[in-house]
Amino acid sequence: MSNLLGVVLFALAILISVSLHEAGHMLTAKAFGMKVTKYFVGFGPTIWSFKRGETEYGLKGIPLGGFCKIVGMTPHDDDVDPADEPRAMWRFPVWKRTIVMSAGSITHFALALVAIWLAAVTLGLPNPKFPTNDAEVRQEPAVIALSDCVMPKLEQRACAPGDPASPAAQAQLRDGDRITSLNGKPVNNYGEMLAGLRALKPGETAKIGYVRDGQPAETSTVLAQTERPPLDNPKGTVGPVAALGVGLTITTPNRVVYGPVAAFGATGDFTRELAVGTVQALQRLPQKVPALWTAITGGERDVDTPISVVGASRLGGEAFANKAWLMFVMLFISLNFFIGVFNLLPLLPLDGGHIAIAWFERARSWLYARIGRADPGRVDYLKLMPFTYAVILIGGVFTLLTITADVVNPITLFPR
Repeated sequence: MSNLLGVVLFALAILISVSLHEAGHMLTAKAFGMKVTKYFVGFGPTIWSFKRGETEYGLKGIPLGGFCKIVGMTPHDDDVDPADEPRAMWRFPVWKRTIVMSAGSITHFALALVAIWLAAVTLGLPNPKFPTNDAEVRQEPAVIALSDCVMPKLEQRACAPGDPASPAAQAQLRDGDRITSLNGKPVNNYGEMLAGLRALKPGETAKIGYVRDGQPAETSTVLAQTERPPLDNPKGTVGPVAALGVGLTITTPNRVVYGPVAAFGATGDFTRELAVGTVQALQRLPQKVPALWTAITGGERDVDTPISVVGASRLGGEAFANKAWLMFVMLFISLNFFIGVFNLLPLLPLDGGHIAIAWFERARSWLYARIGRADPGRVDYLKLMPFTYAVILIGGVFTLLTITADVVNPITLFPR
């Protein structure tokens, strides 16, 4: 039930954000004097509506978005009443039309920014100093996590009866001890501990200096043997090396909670990273289509493949059910930011396509005036319809692929 409730809540959050997107268009259009005749949440048959002033507001039967109707979005709109011609959107200055068309994406960005700031002061944001690769992990203090045994080879399994006992455990070391020296040689981080162990031989006795609860101490143990590749070449030849029977406990926190003022700077830093990640995700979309098809036809689902609103809602439900509140919020943030960026792509029928055409018209008129030629006028949207239909078709197929993959082979956050 908690999973289902999470799905419903996340889907509702998406619906609200999309409705606010359309409200952004409506409010800016009204502010500039354009005529807005309709604002509805959802699509399909009307469930309920009322009219205030010149605008009808209401709720449709299919809660998959929303829309607002601005009179005369293009010169080719044929349903403009002659009395409304002066207020047709296409007649307004290009900067006003740009603001109206970008207001939806700006709303998504605003929602994401507010959510990031709130997360920063409550749940915390991902720590930019948290180690994410081997080089960074090796710079961590050598705070150990004891293993029950030493695996003879690098493999993921439980300890077996024939596996050598952990030398660290035999030396009475404990979880949380920080190794400070090996045979008298200082150890400043986990990488130096690994290098020190590689300099020793299996079966050799090692003197280990460590700190426990702030107090230094020393012990000794006979090192076991395992097989590992060279430290500087993880794909190199595997050979016998000395083993202490410990892992690393990462002490750097994976998230940071900020004060109200510091949270603004953290929000800016996180937003920059989010923007770069979103652009990179958009660039990878074409190459992920085969991976989606593989997932649909029975192959393993790549966690880096795109997800639909259905998939995002499922992930939101999982996060909610497992009380992973930051993950729930991050899904909401990422989705809003992605929608905001995607909607600004210079393709019809996206808002970015209308903005691009408006500025193209402006630039072309300016150029023709400078070279003494007559203004060519407005772009003929009818000639662009084949391209518009192509974008709609490609977008529809891609959406169908992602929804199908999210239904038959969904990405999961937590093992079941």
